[in-house]
Amino acid sequence: MKKIILQTDSRNMAALAARITLAFILFPHGAQKMLGWFGGYGFDGTMNFFTGVKNIPYLTGLLVILIEFTGPFGLLAGFATRIWALAIIADMAGIIFSSHTQYGFFMNWFGNQAGEGYEYHLLVTGLALTLILSGSGKFSIDSLLTNKKQVSH
Repeated sequence: MKKIILQTDSRNMAALAARITLAFILFPHGAQKMLGWFGGYGFDGTMNFFTGVKNIPYLTGLLVILIEFTGPFGLLAGFATRIWALAIIADMAGIIFSSHTQYGFFMNWFGNQAGEGYEYHLLVTGLALTLILSGSGKFSIDSLLTNKKQVSH
């Protein structure tokens, strides 16, 4: 099972690019929710919004924050990339269906919608799906763990 989850082509530069891109896209969102950076509300404010306004269960809100904040570090390191990618897809699906479908597909580029559409979330989902299919690629812990050459004595 470990080999299936962690296996990757250690020469795959496209997976490396997808991994780094996804980590850099997702980190600011996680930092908003966890630390209050980039204009966010921090952990307490985000959890109050999730549980009080959106009526999301505490555990679900906690998982959203942990996935978006911790996931980018796992992706940058290339550690358990498929697991992080699957968690990110679940996160994005939940966000799409709980908060964005009513605004349609497009992001609110010109400020003429009541909210944001879900195109950003689909792009993130596509990057994460790429990583599920390819694994971590070059310069990853997954590659080190699964592609070690056996030394004979």
